[in-house]
Amino acid sequence: MTEETHNAPVEPNAVEGPLDLVRLSLDERIYVKLRGDRELHGKLHVLLLFPAYDGHLNMVLGDVEETITVVEINEETYEEVIRNITVLESQWNFTSEKNTSNEERR
Repeated sequence: MTEETHNAPVEPNAVEGPLDLVRLSLDERIYVKLRGDRELHGKLHVLLLFPAYDGHLNMVLGDVEETITVVEINEETYEEVIRNITVLESQWNFTSEKNTSNEERR
């Protein structure tokens, strides 16, 4: 008895891994969570992956809103005070190690 294998064609929009989700988000507004209570919302223009070179993922975002969350303690009431600071930028370059949350700014 022989075993048959069926090779189904791979769809161009198929999601097989996390980087496929990023690839499908080109020219869409995305959300990026960074270290240090920072967040980015922007349009993903370019995605470059050089696994053989340095294993980093490089993204260029446009029309970026960067939000920084600052938590302070009120010295009189000892309550937490949470402030969100939003910065508007025209372009933001993002470099990350693949499969980690490390980032470098510009």
